[in-house]
Amino acid sequence: MFRWGVLSTAKIARDHVIPAILESENGVLAAIASRDEARACALAQRFSAPHAFGSYEALLASDTVDGVYIPLPTSDHLEWAIRAADAGKHVLVEKPLALRASDIQQVIDARDRNSVVVSEAFMVFYHPQWMKVRDLIAAGAIGRLRHVQGAFSYFNRDPGNMRNQPELGGGALLDIGVYPVVTTRIATGTEPLRVRATVERDGDFGTDIYANVTADFGTFDLSFYCSTQMALRQEMVFHGEDGFIQVQAPFNAGDFDHHRIELHDQRRVEARVFRFPGTRQYRLEVEEFARVASGGAGQVFALEESVCNQKVIDAVFEAGKADGWSKV
Repeated sequence: MFRWGVLSTAKIARDHVIPAILESENGVLAAIASRDEARACALAQRFSAPHAFGSYEALLASDTVDGVYIPLPTSDHLEWAIRAADAGKHVLVEKPLALRASDIQQVIDARDRNSVVVSEAFMVFYHPQWMKVRDLIAAGAIGRLRHVQGAFSYFNRDPGNMRNQPELGGGALLDIGVYPVVTTRIATGTEPLRVRATVERDGDFGTDIYANVTADFGTFDLSFYCSTQMALRQEMVFHGEDGFIQVQAPFNAGDFDHHRIELHDQRRVEARVFRFPGTRQYRLEVEEFARVASGGAGQVFALEESVCNQKVIDAVFEAGKADGWSKV
């Protein structure tokens, strides 16, 4: 069994990843660390973890842990991913891994010199609905793909939330703008050439709260918006010459809506629905990671893929500063 340690008591760990570890077939929760030892002890007791540490360094030094999950604020991801790798631990680190694509090379170097598995935690990568979208497009189910539309938004103006704190890496693009980009890349296997964007910032927080983006993939376009101050919505639509694929809950499947894909084929004048009941993408993520880290067959989201995805977000920020296109 792969022995997990968790660096911090963050909400995503409490609500999603720790429960996924407990449900997994090949992993156990071995330890939790916090800069506040009392919080680490309380969470360890809640989830029956045998070890609690009052510092991240202590957990990384422990021989009771094989790998760590890092749900720290975005600004801390790079440092602790590298420190964990240098401690000989496998690393699953929350997205976004970095604030800039150029920063990721140092994580790749740490991965390679320590011969460990390091991966950015894009849980959507492991959900079978995206494998199905990819296969449908590749099989020509909608003919030639011409346009992808995406939306991801929620409303949060809590000044204490890290998503509204620029010094911690907050903002809409880094938090949720990455998802329309990564799922389009997963589904099509292609990379954008250039982007055009409008980016709006909050006058009080200084974070980007709305972005309207067009990405040119050469043979098709992706247009999406994301916002931290709009009503809750998420959707992805892949529109081809002969039909379109609508993903009803593309990013938080099972929470936002049911796991469901609709294929509309105008040649057959019909709609087909594909469902994935009971799928738990966070469980699939931690199981696959543990399998690969333990030397088994499988595939995790590679750091090289993280570089490609972050390059798109970097280009969106650049395009948002000027009137025109920015190369990726």
